[in-house]
Amino acid sequence: MSGKIVLRRRSSSEAGMTLLELILACAILLILSSSALPIARYTIVHKKEELLSYELRQMRDAIDRYKDLADSNKIRVEVGTEGYPPDLETLVNGVKLGAGDDKKIRFLRRIPVDPMTGRAEWGLRAVQDDPDSTSWAGKNVFDVYSKSQATGTDGRRYSEW
Repeated sequence: MSGKIVLRRRSSSEAGMTLLELILACAILLILSSSALPIARYTIVHKKEELLSYELRQMRDAIDRYKDLADSNKIRVEVGTEGYPPDLETLVNGVKLGAGDDKKIRFLRRIPVDPMTGRAEWGLRAVQDDPDSTSWAGKNVFDVYSKSQATGTDGRRYSEW
């Protein structure tokens, strides 16, 4: 053996990806990413709907607990409120238990943000309002609903949940 090093040059067809291979790879990536986008969008909407349902359930539960304490005369209520809280802030700020006790009970830590509108503003209904009313009488809070007029994946408007 003579100890020579033989260098072999690559031909241009072996140097890398051809233009055709590059176009095919991009097309495959485009098809895969475009099929994933609807799934991601649906997942985001579904998570927001779950959060809306949870927040509504929490506020309605707080209203019911307030009403139960009012009906059992454990908290003082204003005349004309029918034993329901006068507003959502009352559920956050709390009310005193009993006549001589300084102990306060709070029903909510904060007014939650509506995931559909992005604001902590909710539609309110009083006992005196019609069940499908969009204007609040302002005397008490019997029910809460989202102010969003968008339609959910179940076909109902979020304001009807």
